[in-house]
Amino acid sequence: MEIDFSKNNDGLVPVIIQDFKTKNVLMLGYMNSEAYTKTVDTKKVTFYSRTKNRLWTKGEESGNFLHLKSIKNDCDKDTLLIFVDPEGPTCHKGTDTCWADKNTPNYGFLSNLEDIITDRINTADTKKSYVASLLANGINKVAQKVGEEAVEVVIEAKDNDETLFLNESADLLFHYLILLQAKGYKLEDVVNVLEKRQK
Repeated sequence: MEIDFSKNNDGLVPVIIQDFKTKNVLMLGYMNSEAYTKTVDTKKVTFYSRTKNRLWTKGEESGNFLHLKSIKNDCDKDTLLIFVDPEGPTCHKGTDTCWADKNTPNYGFLSNLEDIITDRINTADTKKSYVASLLANGINKVAQKVGEEAVEVVIEAKDNDETLFLNESADLLFHYLILLQAKGYKLEDVVNVLEKRQK
């Protein structure tokens, strides 16, 4: 990999550290050519510490290593994006990231929808919330609703009305997310099962 360490007078390039699984940004550090070589050789991310003026392997004292998964160079060849498997918290203050964010999977809108469902389950009035009223009828009713929506998806899949098919698919996914939480699970639990099946 061609990296331009000469752009800055100090011979350092910025390094963005990203969790290979969650895709969350964990920290920012700097590398010189020696730190890069050591990272590649040991498979543990090593930086050049500007405060200690030496190479520094993340986790050398705490045991919270950043295990190397892959490295990308940017278009100018002077910034690295490193994907890692973090062992423990990344920040020296004990948080998952240097911005104190949790390093949990995020599925964008679906994660937001899960949060709304959780909120409705925990706080909503059954007279004002469809989610709360559905759950108040018990797990069998929630499971039955998922079954009904699945059948409707199958029926619409055989027709040519794409709008109806997509709407029924959305209904199925929504009710499935409710069922997951009714059983004490989240989408992440299903993803974990799928990942274990991957060969």
